Amino acid sequence: MGDEVVIEQNGVELSNVETGTGKEKIVIEEDESADDRPAWDNKIQYLLSQIGFAVGLGNVWRFPYLCQRNGGGAFLIPYLIMLVIEGIPIFHLELAIGQRIRKGSIDVWNQINPLLGGVGVAMVAVSFLVALYYNVIIGWCAFYFFNSFQAPLPWATCPGNGTVMECEKSSPTAYFWYREALDTSESIEDGGGINWKMMLCIFTAWLIVCVCMIKGIKSSGKAIYFTATFPYVVLLIFFFRGVTLEGAGDGLAYLFIPRVEKLADPIVWLEAATQIFFSLSVAFGGLISFSSYNPRKNNCTRDAVVVAVINSGTSIFASVVIFSVLGFKALTDSRKCLQEFQDLMEDKVPGFASNNMTVTASNYMDLWGTYNTTDTAIRDFNFGYCSKDGNLNNAVGGTGLAFVVFTEAMNQFYPLEMGPFWSILFFLMLANLGLSSMFGTLEGVITPLRDAGIWKWRKEFLVVLLCVVCFLIGLIFAQYSGSYWLDIFNDYSGTFPLLIIAFFENIAIVYVYGLKRLSDDLEYMTGSRPNLYWKVTWLFLTPLSMLVIFGATIYTEATRTITYKGWDSALGQVVDKGPYPWWGEMMCYVLICLPSLFIPIVFVLRLTGLMPYRGETLKAKQARTLKMRFSDLKAHSTEDSDSVKAMLP
Repeated sequence: MGDEVVIEQNGVELSNVETGTGKEKIVIEEDESADDRPAWDNKIQYLLSQIGFAVGLGNVWRFPYLCQRNGGGAFLIPYLIMLVIEGIPIFHLELAIGQRIRKGSIDVWNQINPLLGGVGVAMVAVSFLVALYYNVIIGWCAFYFFNSFQAPLPWATCPGNGTVMECEKSSPTAYFWYREALDTSESIEDGGGINWKMMLCIFTAWLIVCVCMIKGIKSSGKAIYFTATFPYVVLLIFFFRGVTLEGAGDGLAYLFIPRVEKLADPIVWLEAATQIFFSLSVAFGGLISFSSYNPRKNNCTRDAVVVAVINSGTSIFASVVIFSVLGFKALTDSRKCLQEFQDLMEDKVPGFASNNMTVTASNYMDLWGTYNTTDTAIRDFNFGYCSKDGNLNNAVGGTGLAFVVFTEAMNQFYPLEMGPFWSILFFLMLANLGLSSMFGTLEGVITPLRDAGIWKWRKEFLVVLLCVVCFLIGLIFAQYSGSYWLDIFNDYSGTFPLLIIAFFENIAIVYVYGLKRLSDDLEYMTGSRPNLYWKVTWLFLTPLSMLVIFGATIYTEATRTITYKGWDSALGQVVDKGPYPWWGEMMCYVLICLPSLFIPIVFVLRLTGLMPYRGETLKAKQARTLKMRFSDLKAHSTEDSDSVKAMLP
C-alpha cells in the first residue's frame, strides 16, 4: 500500500491521498505574518485585558445588590449553575472563533456564513448603546473623586446647620448624591436642562477613554496593566478594613447563609443568568475583538476558564467587602435610631432616665407599645432604621450602593481624618473598573467596523469620531433627569438583547459552522479536542437554558407595567413614580428590540440578494489557499496530484 498524505488547512484535515512509500503529512496554514493585524505584546497583557473587560462596575455594585435582593447565599447557587452551563461555554466560543478567524465581530459572522452577518451588527449595536451610559458612571466617579480632596468630606454633614430640610429628612450622603451631584429632577418628564458639573465630568471620562484608545491595543494594552490590577489592590485594602469593622460578621452572615425558599422563585434564576451575561461581557463583541489579536496557536480553552473563574471570584470577593461594610452600617444605623428613641423617652416619659431604663434592640417595640399614648412624638417615632436585620434587607441597590451607602460608611471610618484617603481610593477603583471595561466595549465597535471595511480611514479618526458622537448623544444623561434615562438604558439595552445574541451565536457556531469543524480548530489551536462537558453544553444545555430564560423574560415583561422610581425632595427619599410616560415606555422597547432586529434584517437582505456579501467566506478562503499551495504537491507522482486536484472545490 502506498504512502498516505494527509492535507490539513490550519489543522483541519481536508484529504487523504495515497503515494509511494511511507507516510507524509502536508499541513497548509495561513500565514499570520502576511497580514498587518496588531498583536498583544505578551500573554499577560491579553489576559489582563480580557479580565479588565469582564470585571467591571457590575461586579462591585450590581452583583452584591442582586445577592441582597435574592436571598443572600441562595442567589449564589443559581449564579454558579448558570456560570457552568451558560457563561463559560459561550465565553469559550467567543474566544475560540475570534482567535481562529482573527476578525472583529461583524466579519467573523460574515465569514462563517454571510446570512449570519446580522449577529455581528447586533453585537456592535449593543456595545454602542452600553458605551453611551457606561461612561457616564465613570463620570460620576470622577465627580466624587474630585470632591474627595477635602476634609471633612462634603457628604459628611448636612449643610445649613439644620435648615436644609431635604438633607435633614434623608442623610448627608443621599442629599449630596441626589442634590449636589445629580441635582435630579422630580420626574423623567422634567428634563430641566443640562447639569454643567456632570457634563464636564462626562467629558473628562470620554477624553480619558479617547486618549487610551487612540493607539489601539498598543495604547489600551499598556494602560490595562494599571486599570486591571489596581482595583484588586484597593479591594484587598478595603477587605482588611471591612472585616475588622464592628458588625461585619452580621453582613457576611447575611451574604453566605442562604434562604433556600428563594430558589423556588424563577426570577432569582432569571436574574442570575442575566448577571452572568452582563458580568462576563459575552455577546458584546469585545471578547471576539480582543481574542482576534492572538496568534492562532493559543490555548483559548484555558483562557476561557481562567478569566471566567477570576471574574466570578471577583464578584464574590467584592460582595464580601461590600457586605462587611453594610453590616457595619446596619449596626451603626440601628444604634443611632435606638439612641434617638432613648433620648425621646428620657425627654417625654417622667422617671425614665432616673430609673436607668434603657432602650435596646429587643425591647424598643415593647416600650413603644407601653408609652405610645403618652405623647404624639413617641407615637409617631420613625423606627425605620432601628432594626439591624431590616437595614440589611433594605440596603440601597444599583448605583446607590456605591454613591450613597459606601460614602456613608466611609464617613464613619476611624480615624475620621482618613475619610478623604478612603474616598479617593474607592472612587479611583470604581473609575478603573469602568475604564478597563470601556476599552473592551469600544473595541467591540471599532474593530468590526474596520475589519468589515465600513471604515477605511485611519483608526485614530474613528476613535475620536466615536467618542465625540457618544459624548454628544450622552448629554441626555447630563440632564437633571439624566439618572432616569440611565436607569432605562441600564435595565433594557444590555440585558434582554444579550440573551438573543448569545443564543444565535451558539446556534451559528455549533450547528452552522459545525461542532466537528470547531473541534478541529480547537485541536489545532490548543492541542486537544473539546471534552464531553463542552460538547454537552454547546449542543444541548446552553441553548435550552437560554430558551427557557428567554420565555420567562417575555412572560415577566408582558405581565407587568413598566414603572420607575425617583427622588422626592419633599420627603427626602426615593419613591415610586408610577409608570413611564408613553415615550419612555417606547424607549424601553426600542432598546430591547433594536439590536436584535439586525439579525433577521441582514438575513433577509442577504437571502434576497438586496445586500450581497462581497467579501470572502472562510470556506472560500480555505479553498483558495489550497489551490495556491497545490503547486507544492508536484513533487509527488502525477497520480497523487490528480487525486488531490479532484478533491479541490
